[in-house]
Amino acid sequence: MTRSAITLDLSPLLPHSFLYGIAGLALLFIVLSFFFYRRGLPVRTVVVAAFILMFLNPSIAQEQRGPIDDVAVIVADHSPSQQNGERLKRTDAALSYLKKKLESLPGLEVRLVDSSSGETGPPRETKLFDKLDQALADVPASRRAGVVMITDGQVHDVPQDVTHLPDYGPVSVLLSGSRDEHDRQLVILEAPSYGIVGQTVKIRYRIDDGTAGRGETATLNIHQDGLAPQAQEIPVNEDQDMTVTVPHGGQNILDLSVSPADNEITLANNRVPVVINGVRDRLRVLLVSGQPYAGGRTWRNILTSDPGVDLVHFTILREPDKIDATPQNDLSLIAFPFEELFQTKLYGFDLIIFDRYRLNRILPDYYFGNIAKYVKAGGALLVTTGPSFASSDSLFKTDLSQVLTAQPTGRVIEEPFRPALTKAGLRHPVTQGLQWPGGKDGEPGWGAWLRQVAIAPSSGEVVMSGAEHLPLLVLDHAGKGRVAELASDQIWLWSRGYGGGGPHAELLRRLAHWLMKEPELEENALDVSVDGGKLHIVRRSLTEDSMAATVTAPDGAKSTIELKAGTSGALEATIPAPQLGVYAVNDGAQERLALVGSMNPPELTGVRTTAEKLAPVVKAEKGTTIWLADEPEPAIDMLPPGRGAYGGGGWIGLRQNGSYTVTGVTMRPFLPAWLYATALLALLIGAWWQEGRSRR
Repeated sequence: MTRSAITLDLSPLLPHSFLYGIAGLALLFIVLSFFFYRRGLPVRTVVVAAFILMFLNPSIAQEQRGPIDDVAVIVADHSPSQQNGERLKRTDAALSYLKKKLESLPGLEVRLVDSSSGETGPPRETKLFDKLDQALADVPASRRAGVVMITDGQVHDVPQDVTHLPDYGPVSVLLSGSRDEHDRQLVILEAPSYGIVGQTVKIRYRIDDGTAGRGETATLNIHQDGLAPQAQEIPVNEDQDMTVTVPHGGQNILDLSVSPADNEITLANNRVPVVINGVRDRLRVLLVSGQPYAGGRTWRNILTSDPGVDLVHFTILREPDKIDATPQNDLSLIAFPFEELFQTKLYGFDLIIFDRYRLNRILPDYYFGNIAKYVKAGGALLVTTGPSFASSDSLFKTDLSQVLTAQPTGRVIEEPFRPALTKAGLRHPVTQGLQWPGGKDGEPGWGAWLRQVAIAPSSGEVVMSGAEHLPLLVLDHAGKGRVAELASDQIWLWSRGYGGGGPHAELLRRLAHWLMKEPELEENALDVSVDGGKLHIVRRSLTEDSMAATVTAPDGAKSTIELKAGTSGALEATIPAPQLGVYAVNDGAQERLALVGSMNPPELTGVRTTAEKLAPVVKAEKGTTIWLADEPEPAIDMLPPGRGAYGGGGWIGLRQNGSYTVTGVTMRPFLPAWLYATALLALLIGAWWQEGRSRR
């Protein structure tokens, strides 16, 4: 609807500087007349004022005004905390009602802001004011009718300084939850990201329960890798400390959960996984070499090049049955400390390596039984064989045969051959993707070796083959420990560049780390990671056969997914992760946890509906707060500016600003020209007549 308004407009006939000069002279003339010649002063003043008014050229302006719609914003909170109870249902019902009601009001533009718009994954925080500012960025304060927020009150970007709030108009809040909500949650206060393997770390936590009385307890369930689950009664609403041991290198997951309370609105914040990356302080390696040979230095160089390795190396330089003329007192060799190494301090080593070792009378036979027990208890053993392994001096003729996976056949092949990866070796993390320049047509381009001992594995995985396609490198599990057998003493040729060389350093490094159970080299490892609101599941496998895994969401819902062979050589699957909290993935043999969001995500830290966070904004902007459970469809009124409050008692008020735009202007003279001339002439005659009478 177009309206009109009349205003007085001045369009001076002379520049402002001339008008100021004329007005100044006129004022001076009037002041002097007041002191020296007062008779006729009023008439002279009127004449001067009439002439100045003529020079100002007054006009009447008639404006055609078009009204501008006010803008009201509805902010709908669809964050994860709104999924609890009846909140989402009430939110959607209130949103539908408000849209219908506001759109029916004349002169009002309605804009909708959704907290979930533009999100690529579960939001870590509920930020309503950021989106509100974006929605009103192009709306001047003179057009803002107000804001209605439909939320549970758990908003994480509420302005702290309400004295400098933008003019949103009245801000009203419709709370979607209930007044009597109850929630218990587990909060991790302090937790280290790293810990040294075998040592303890401290975790500080608290079980929050806002409605619990003094002295009440809750059950804390503790599940750590490789250990039986524990349950402890813990006082609620008090800070607690827990000490745990880091069992192994890589990712260690401590799964903590607290028993649910009665009528909790969500269980997603009752469980928190604490991830501690285990790092080894020092790796202790025992290397026992047989008779000196060219490859002995290769092992020593690789192990001593790592500053994190403590190497104890013994080489049998002179065996007891060696006969020469050297007097016993002149020998400078130390006695082999077999009791200290293989009995007293045996379990202090992370890895034992026998390099081209042959039986002799130096190491008593029962110590090999100690080594076999050490491996079964979780130790690591690597045997690199020489010709003696196929003879009567073979290590396989000792108690080590209990853990060795491959026995010699008695043959020693003395001819050049190129090591190759087997089908299992192409997928095993120890040998997968070993790179070396010079390969052609898919061949690795490795140099040749010159000798191999023929072995027959009874178990384990053959990851490399050699001469006549016989097993060259075999990996196996023995009890809780691991064993590797390399059926050749020729890997040193790669370090010398013979035939082009090969990846000896990388192969031996991976081999040692696999033996010491580094998680990144587990052949059947299950790994779960979170990226951009999606769960990426990788299951290493030595076959391409697909397998099923069970995924448990934070709300307890379970689903079965299929893991299929991917480009990386592992079984993979990627699924959406729309909820905040802990996801559990189980492949039937192992379980891994993944945390969507932070350890204590704001969306799960406070989940009870509250009016306190938004109360300062509502008060500063003269709005109101309504619980939808009490008033699902509040009345709405448009009110003029300047009121003390917009809402209360179950109704919402919006500001009616009355803004407009000028669509056209019609100008006409204040008085006709002939009337100006007549009036001025009459005033001049009147002044002359008054002056004439004054002189009589």
